[in-house]
Amino acid sequence: MKEIETRDDISFLVNTFYHKIRKDNLLGPIFNNHIAEEKWPEHLEKLKDFWETNLFGVAKFKGNPTQKHLNVDRNLNHKTNQKHFGRWLQIWFQTIDANFEGHLANKAKEASRRMAHGQFMAIFNHR
Repeated sequence: MKEIETRDDISFLVNTFYHKIRKDNLLGPIFNNHIAEEKWPEHLEKLKDFWETNLFGVAKFKGNPTQKHLNVDRNLNHKTNQKHFGRWLQIWFQTIDANFEGHLANKAKEASRRMAHGQFMAIFNHR
């Protein structure tokens, strides 16, 4: 098992994770309906920037994830719930644990917990 050390490692993690997400029965339809097929490469690069910023402290990410999540929730008639974020976390943890270990793997899991909680609370409070 290896540690997360480079952008290539993050790229592998993000690509592997979102490949699973897009096929997931609960989350796949949401992601596939909100991100056009031709926009996926751009979206994945933005997510790689996000995780590179979070894990390596490299200031690359630019964006507003909360606004994106609020828009998705609105498009879903405000039906986003804890089950969605729980499933997202479950797949994220499984992907990390199957491929990586060490400090940054743990940091990626902790950051994702905080992020999922924060995004869910933002959605809940915005309703």
